[in-house]
Amino acid sequence: MKKTVLITGGGRGIGRAIADDLVRDHNVIITYFSDKPAGKLFTVFNPGSLAIRADFTKAEEPEEVMKIAVASFGQIDFLVNNAGVVRETSHVAVDPADHAALYQANVIAPAALLAAALPHMPDGSAVLNIASINAASPPAEAGAYAASKAALIAMTNSQAKALGPRGIRVNAIAPGAIERDDKPRPEDVQKLIRDDSALGRNGVPSDIAGPARFLLSAAAGFITGEVLTVSGGYRI
Repeated sequence: MKKTVLITGGGRGIGRAIADDLVRDHNVIITYFSDKPAGKLFTVFNPGSLAIRADFTKAEEPEEVMKIAVASFGQIDFLVNNAGVVRETSHVAVDPADHAALYQANVIAPAALLAAALPHMPDGSAVLNIASINAASPPAEAGAYAASKAALIAMTNSQAKALGPRGIRVNAIAPGAIERDDKPRPEDVQKLIRDDSALGRNGVPSDIAGPARFLLSAAAGFITGEVLTVSGGYRI
């Protein structure tokens, strides 16, 4: 019987690449925020899958998403917390609303989704949190975002300890700079990243899908509380 995976932010980018990979042999539920056509197309091309619109800056959304997911599939075997908010924040004029939105979407929502999922997750399930290389190497103009991803990594370790007795593994991936076809960085920025990476190329969403599959699989059955950096050797 197919296992069920919920992937937040699965309409595009990293989340969509993970969804496209896992849908080959899993029941896949994705959430999307602004890109309704992408969410709908995923279900059209993958009958039996489910797309749910969600805004994780709203405190009530994790519980509502989980209700729909569980009503449709009965249980959640794998949870991939990929959805997040990225925005620049100032160090000289702090906007509390910006910081609150970042923390709500990037830290509180993943925690709330797991809390809502746990009653419906069998022992031996797995959780994957998508963090960022910025947690360890924060940009000058995005300190609050980097801090939220560092908090997500700390939460990953705490969740791994707490859920270990049930055999539920919790890991994270810290992607480097990943380019999206629909929202590419300027070419000069892409070149700077390439020049500072061991592999000499820019990352793409599918570079994260394989490591995600591995960390959710039985092949990673003795791995928990780890953060896998997938960056092409950026700044090593």
